[in-house]
This record gives sequence, C-alpha cells and structure tokens, in this order.
Amino acid sequence: MNVLLITLDQFRADCLSIAGHHIVKTPNIDHLARNGVRLTRHYSQCAPCSPGRASLYTGMYQMNHRVVANGTPLDRRFDNVALLARRAGFNPVLFGYTDQSADPRDTDGPDDWRLHSFEGVLPGFDCQLFIPEYGNEHQEWIEHLRKNGFEVPLNAQQALRSEPERPAEFGISAFLTDRFLSWLDRQEGSWFAHASYLRPHPPYSAAGKWSTEYSPDEVALPIAPSDDRHPFHDFALQIPSSKAPDTEEGLRHMRAQYYGMIGDVDEQLGRIFDSLKARGEWDDTMIVLTADHGEQLGDHGLKEKLGFFEQSYHIIGIIRDPRIPERNGTTVDHFTENVDIVPTIAEALGQPVPMQCDGLPLGTLLRGTEPPHWRIAATYEYDWRHFFIRMGDRDWPWDRRLEKQNLAVRRYEDDAYVHFGDGTWAAFDVKSDSTWRTPLNNTNRVLDMAHDMLSWRSQHLNRELTGMLNEKGGIGEWPGGVPWRS
Repeated sequence: MNVLLITLDQFRADCLSIAGHHIVKTPNIDHLARNGVRLTRHYSQCAPCSPGRASLYTGMYQMNHRVVANGTPLDRRFDNVALLARRAGFNPVLFGYTDQSADPRDTDGPDDWRLHSFEGVLPGFDCQLFIPEYGNEHQEWIEHLRKNGFEVPLNAQQALRSEPERPAEFGISAFLTDRFLSWLDRQEGSWFAHASYLRPHPPYSAAGKWSTEYSPDEVALPIAPSDDRHPFHDFALQIPSSKAPDTEEGLRHMRAQYYGMIGDVDEQLGRIFDSLKARGEWDDTMIVLTADHGEQLGDHGLKEKLGFFEQSYHIIGIIRDPRIPERNGTTVDHFTENVDIVPTIAEALGQPVPMQCDGLPLGTLLRGTEPPHWRIAATYEYDWRHFFIRMGDRDWPWDRRLEKQNLAVRRYEDDAYVHFGDGTWAAFDVKSDSTWRTPLNNTNRVLDMAHDMLSWRSQHLNRELTGMLNEKGGIGEWPGGVPWRS
C-alpha cells in the first residue's frame, strides 16, 4: 500500500463545499470525501505553522513537543512520521516544506544557516522539492518562472503577491504538483510521499484565473469582534500582521482571494487523484488530507492564525483508506485532532504507535465502530512568547514573563473554556451562539471545565519512559527504537 500525506496551509473546515459552504467550490476534495471518510470536527493543536506541524508530525501536544513559535527548535529526541515510515520500509519523500527548526545542538555555530531560518526539513524525509516561503536560496519555483519569461524577485513572498498576474499553471501550487507527478511517474513498487502545499496561505493573492473566480461582492462579511473582549484579544488586534483590514472592501478582497487559493489547490489535487487512477494506484493508496491550522479570515477582527477562536484551529480532515471501501462517503463526527494522524498511519502500516504520541489511532472510527474510549473535547494551544523573546532583557531564572504568554482551549460540544498562562480565563456558550461572542456565566460549568483541563494536562504529560520499569530485564512498555526490546 502507498501512503500520501497532503497538507494544505491555513485551510479552515467551513471553507469546504461538501461541509456546507455555499460559495467555495471544491469538487476534487469533495470527490475524495465521497471516496473516503470526512472528519467533521477535526482540529489542529496549535498555531502558527511550525507549532501546528510539530504536533501533526510527532503526534504530540504543544505542552510536550514545546515548539511554541516559528523558529522554536524541534528537539532531536522526538520520533516523527517520516522516521516511522522508514521503519516500515519506505523511503519517505517530501514536496514542499515542513517548517521544523533544527535542534541547535546539531548545528555548527552562529553562521550555520539552520540558525537563521525556521524552514528546516523534518528529519527522515528525502526532500525531492524544497519550497521555502522566505529566503533567497532554494527557490526552484522562482527559477522556473524566470526561465519561462516572468520577471520576478528572488523572494517567494514577493513572487506570491504577483501570482494574479501570471497564468495559474505557473502558480506555486501547480509547480509542486508538476514535480510530484513527474516523480510519481518514475516510481515502481510502494511509496510514501508528503505533498505540503503552501496555499491557501497569505499573501492573499490567488494564481491567475483563480484571482477573479470569486467576486468580492459575493462573499459574506466576517464576524465582528465583540465589545466584551479578553485583554489578549485586544492585544492581538494591535498586531499589524494579525489585524484584519479596516475597510469592507479590504475584507471582501481578502476573503475572495482566499477562496480563489482554495480553488487553485483543489484543482491541483484533482490532477493527483486522476494520475493515481491512471496508474491503477487509486485503490492501493492511503490518502490523508489535513492542514497545519486554520485562518481567522477577518472573523473577530483578526486575520491569519492565532489566539483562541476556533477559526484558527477547526480544519479540514479527510482520510481515504482503500481497504475499507464500504465506508466511502461517511463521516466521523467525534472530536478528532492532528495528533491522531501519526498513530493512524502507524496502525495502517502495522507499526507500533510511538509512546510519545498524545493522539489515538483513528482506525476504529474509520471502520465505523466505537473505540474503547474517546475524547469529549478538542484541545488546542497558542503561545505568543516570541514577541517577548525578540525584546530580550530577561533576568533568568527570576523573570518568568515568557511562561505566562500562552493559552489552552478545551472545545466541548456545547461550550468552550480558555485558560491563560497568567491565570485568567474565558468561557463561551457555543451552543446558543456559534460565533463565540456569548460569555458562559454558569460558574459551576466553568469550574467543571477548569477541572477537566487540569485533568487533561496531567493525563498527557510525557509518557515515553513512564510505563516501564527496569526490573527483570525491563518490564512494561518499552520506548520505540530499542533493538533489544522483547
């Protein structure tokens, strides 16, 4: 069996036509959902990109992997999905990026490029195509544009802003797809690939025809910010990169371009699905489609991904396992999370679920049966200490400001609880108001949720060695990768 892990960057769940969106058209993703299982309540574990991807790739909550910002090193001791694939006998390949910063203990000093970028490649992947978002090196897409007569700067962010000026077939999503399909045509035997698309990530500028596919006049305006706001919300509204446009025209343009980027990526996925069918591999390939996090898209006065509102965390999730065709077109309505992806792939490949994983295999739910137990809420975290790290001037160990710049959310069926690192909290009645603008004033319920979050944290502390005792040659649950495990 082949495995194809596809990630879209910043794809929120409610922008999927099969999920009920009445403007955005996603025929190819819808086709995958009709030929697989859609996770209707699927959540990323943190934002922005590096933290969200760390949870996806390791199966760990942020409280354990501790990648808290773009640029936070990923501890070299952690297992990941690429190393898992290697243990299963694959040579896992990457097209795109993984945004995982190197452990500084593996670098060669301040001049090492890995200490100047958060766009490192996850250990274990054979990188067939590297598409960094920043920097002036490894820009194969830009070189491709120049060879085809387009004058573009040697900087991906600037080149992305001019995507509407070029035909969509020269877009960054099309380029990744071209390279993946070229590689696929050379494959014989089983393979494991990760196609990591940047879009629908900012800048809000869709490629070619997709930049005019959706009229700004057709899109709905976002949820306005509440007058009753937590201080962190006010803080976020002061960050230039996170504050939504001030004008209706700006909001409509942003949303129309975002939808256009979704259409572009959807078209590229259709090319991949068609190729798999033409090669006779559609029914021999497990496809996992998800995102690293969501997008505020103007809701609550914010853009991009941050904070505690679920627009930044409720994401697309579809899994097609060709071994269970009878489940095609069904949904899983339980709360599922990106930390479940590594355990699910491990189970599918006949590998032990790594002890570090906080998530659970989705196999039982995909097969339509109830697991022995399941979570009652989705949990995600956000950390903004990077703003203070850049300020410097910290008196360690007495100054613990950084440790207070974080929050964690428990999103239940009917309500949600947010706990901040400074001890404050917020709670919302999402049953009566799905916009998260109605505070929950039931003191007993708030206390119950606070207790539940405390239990969640205590039950998900690092467990890699805690289930084993050095007795009688080692009893209990051995850590992965130990060659003499009995």
